[in-house]
Amino acid sequence: MTKDRSLSPEIYRVIDANLNRLKEGVRVVEDLMRYLHNNKELSKKLKSIRHLAVCDNIDALLEHRDSINDVLRSSTKSELTRSDLKSIIIANFKRAEESARVLEELFKLQSIQESEKFKHIRYELYDLEKEVIKATSNSK
Repeated sequence: MTKDRSLSPEIYRVIDANLNRLKEGVRVVEDLMRYLHNNKELSKKLKSIRHLAVCDNIDALLEHRDSINDVLRSSTKSELTRSDLKSIIIANFKRAEESARVLEELFKLQSIQESEKFKHIRYELYDLEKEVIKATSNSK
């Protein structure tokens, strides 16, 4: 984060949740590509995206984390079942893409460079989603 403007504790909390959600979603797909499909190229691309999704101010994020009091902590019924591996892949890409968009918007309050980084991540995820779905469909 580069500007000197402080964000509210609630905004740090939203950033923390979305950064975690983005990385978790990418990690699920990365592990499926790595261990299930043995796809080194896509695994490396996903890992690279996951490592790019960082925030310099981890102390502020951790200070304002409040996962215990998350009002939507419980899973919804649609989150409890998946019909197949493709549905897992799609759900996790969507989770990561949506989180990247939230981060892109929130970082506009503080750092256009950080905002642009998450925009780049979001568009990379769109492309990777297409590649992964194609690769997994071809491997059946």
